[in-house]
Formats: sequence, structure tokens, C-alpha cells
Amino acid sequence: MSTESASEYSRKNPFPATLTVNRILTAEGSNKDTRHLEISLEGSGVTYEVGDSLGVFPSNDPELVEAILANQGFSGEEQVPDPVGDIISLRQALTEKYILSEPAKQILKALPEKDESAEFLTDLLDPGEKGKLADYLWGRDVLDILEEFTAARFTPEEFVKVLRKLQPRLYSIASSQRVVGESVHLTLAVVRYQPKGSRHLHKGVCSTFLAERADGAGKVPVFSHTAKHFRVPENTDQATIMVGPGTGIAPFRAMLQERKATGAKGKNWLFFGEQQAASDFFYKDEFESYQAEGVLNTFTTAFSRDQPEKIYVQHRMLENGADFYDWLENGASFYVCGDAARMAKDVDTAIHQIVEKFGGKTEEQAREYVDALKKEKRYLKDVY
Repeated sequence: MSTESASEYSRKNPFPATLTVNRILTAEGSNKDTRHLEISLEGSGVTYEVGDSLGVFPSNDPELVEAILANQGFSGEEQVPDPVGDIISLRQALTEKYILSEPAKQILKALPEKDESAEFLTDLLDPGEKGKLADYLWGRDVLDILEEFTAARFTPEEFVKVLRKLQPRLYSIASSQRVVGESVHLTLAVVRYQPKGSRHLHKGVCSTFLAERADGAGKVPVFSHTAKHFRVPENTDQATIMVGPGTGIAPFRAMLQERKATGAKGKNWLFFGEQQAASDFFYKDEFESYQAEGVLNTFTTAFSRDQPEKIYVQHRMLENGADFYDWLENGASFYVCGDAARMAKDVDTAIHQIVEKFGGKTEEQAREYVDALKKEKRYLKDVY
């Protein structure tokens, strides 16, 4: 049964939830701002399973909205259509309905007619220039574009037509509902950066909405998103190996809660990585208590900046290759969560190398072995 079917609430009709806990996980000296969030689902009937994600509909940063209104000389009270055709104020449309963090192709198409200096954008929109277009757009939001082409002026209705609809963000759930009840936990990296050439600080749309603006300020629209491909082993005697650096730790915190609550006998091995142990060791006390209780049998960490050479989770996997291969041979399921672009690829390379070296296999045989793990649903990914 879908986790969405048990409730009247869904992506099309999100539940107006309340953020009840907003705790900073990083300590002084960290280069990051990572949060532990708890959101109340009380009275919603919204359910989820370990491995699922929570969908969150964010609102845009009010400062960014006001800066765009000022740039175009709008009051914000102008009436415009939202993406489904309902008429609302321009301020509400820019706050709740449209993407401001990434310029849509529609605005790039429209700008040359408004400002002659934007003519080069027409060439960038050629299908053969995708790389150059991506380079140009990197680190630019809608306000940056408007500030670059100062002659460009839109009517309110023209303006919303060149914007794309604001979409929900999905976050891996960091709790077992069996343990936390009508609540859901998230592990959130707050995104803030100042791109070269931009006059203003850029903020992650949903991460700063949750971290800075959702506390007691109305509701957080949420829904449960089922991830049938990323589940705790049905056989509670089966061992698990979990690799979750950074916020990729979220589903494994949930998995360990679940394994403890169900009295699972299967062994658990967790790999966690971050920059510095002193400031970036998320949920340290929780995981160490799981170790003391025998829920977490092996706990391997990689803090990349605590020594001259950078050490990541894939390096720790290789260091422990003999045991890692032994766990796989004895039926363990292997899970990885986090960054798809680099980390997941490096972890995938490491598992192939481990199977080749410690299984005494050729490169081709190692590939077949790992492919078999995937077919048996013993190599599962939640990457983004």
C-alpha cells in the first residue's frame, strides 16, 4: 500500500505541518550549517516507512522577493495568474509559486527584446551550446539576471510568464515512525553562498526556508514520498552495511531506530564521513549508544580534514576490504545515501575494487558480482 493512500494529504494536497525542533548539529569551527529538524504530523494520518522521503513545499526568501519587486518598480500588489491560473498578488506569486533561484529559459528568450546588451543570450539558447549556457547560468538567480540587464522592464503579467513553477524538495527521512509516532525527522544541510559577480548572498530555497523562516511562522506544507527501492531488509536476520557521509546519514539513523525497535538480529555496519570530527560528527552520542547496546556492531568514520591527506568513506571501505567482502559473502545488504555526482561513484568504484581484490576475481567477474547484488536488491542507493 502506498504511504500516501492512508491519508487525505498528498503532493497535490500537502499537510500544513508544524516545525517543532530546529537544532544545529554542527559545532563551532565547522564550515557548514547542518540541522536536525523535527516536524509534527499530528492529526494528519500521514505515514511513512524507513527509506521514504518527505516532500516539502518551500517559500522563497522575502528579501529576494522584495529586491526583485524593487528592481522592476512593482508594488507587489499587482494581480497576476499563478501557475494554475488563479489570480493572486504578485508578491504572493513570487513568494509561493515561482522559481527565483534559477532563471528559466523563457526569461533568457525574452531579455534580448527588452535590452540590446542581452542579444548574446539568443546564441546561448542554441541546443548545441548547452555547456556554455550552463556555465553562464551557474551562480546566477533571477535577481542577478535583472541586475545584469538594467534596461529590461516587464509588466507584472509578462514577468510571471517567464518564470517556472516552484517545485517541492525531497529529503531522506531520518526517523522510524515506529519510534517517533506522529513526527518526522530530517537532517538538513543549509545552503548559503556568495557567487562571484553577484551582489547578494544566495540561499538554498528550501533549506533556508526550513532553517530560518519555518520556526513558528505558520505551516510547513509536506507530503510523504514512497521509495520502494530503498527498504530495510524484510529478513531481520540479514546484515546491513550502510554508507552515509554528510546528510546521507539520515536514512541510516532511521534504519538503526527501526532495527532496534524490531529487535532485528542482523548485524549493522555504518560508515559516516564529514570534514572534522570536532565540529561535524552528526548524532555522535546516538550512534555510540547504539554501539554500546550492540545495535551497531561496527562504526567506521572518515573525517576528511583531520589529517594532511583527505580521507573519505570509500578509503575506509578499502581499508576494511577483507571484512567488507566477508559481510557481502555472508548475505549483507549494502546501502549508500548522499551525493550522486562524486561520492556514490567513488563508493561504487571501491566496492568493485574490494570484490576484485578480496574475492580473487577479475575486473569482469567483479562487475558481474556487483550486478548480481543489484539484481538481488542487496545494493541499494538513495542518491541525489
